[in-house]
Amino acid sequence: MTAWLDTATAALDAANADDPRRVEVDGETWPVELLYAHRMRAWLDRLYPEASPALRLAASAQHVRRWELPRSDYPEGRDGYLRWRTHLKRHHARVAARVLADAGCDAPTIRRVQALVRKQGIKSDRETQALEDVTGVVFLQHYAADFVEKHDDEKVVRILVKTWGKMSEVGRQASLDLDLPPRVRALVARATAT
Repeated sequence: MTAWLDTATAALDAANADDPRRVEVDGETWPVELLYAHRMRAWLDRLYPEASPALRLAASAQHVRRWELPRSDYPEGRDGYLRWRTHLKRHHARVAARVLADAGCDAPTIRRVQALVRKQGIKSDRETQALEDVTGVVFLQHYAADFVEKHDDEKVVRILVKTWGKMSEVGRQASLDLDLPPRVRALVARATAT
């Protein structure tokens, strides 16, 4: 990786390190979104080792400063959730642009990272699809077990059907190869059988 990419990644990590929420993993305490960015980059390296600099930065910016727009600030239900998700994409794109500009990134790279974080061109843009694959695998490996404990099976299956539909064969195969907890594996099996 080039020096400017290292500098830009470090700047996004610094933005994510401000997350006041903490989680302990293997005896180490992490800011929630910094850990997420590390997990995203690790899976991007595994699934798409040839990823462009913009895609690498988008993996770090996927949830940049997410805590600034908490879900609790939006109404319950599907409409509130969709508004929150729309606002998050815009928020992440704005924050990423500011952080990357301050780190010295050029304007075309910043615009490309913003498009990727907004998930523009999913299913038609190879890099947007790659980011969606990584997002799905990271969710299944690291977050699905907690998620299924908070929601009924039917809701989880509906969400997993949508997640599966957004993934390419690369993401789907990686997901099937994961060592998932039994309940998550059973719900994934139900979702992928539909």
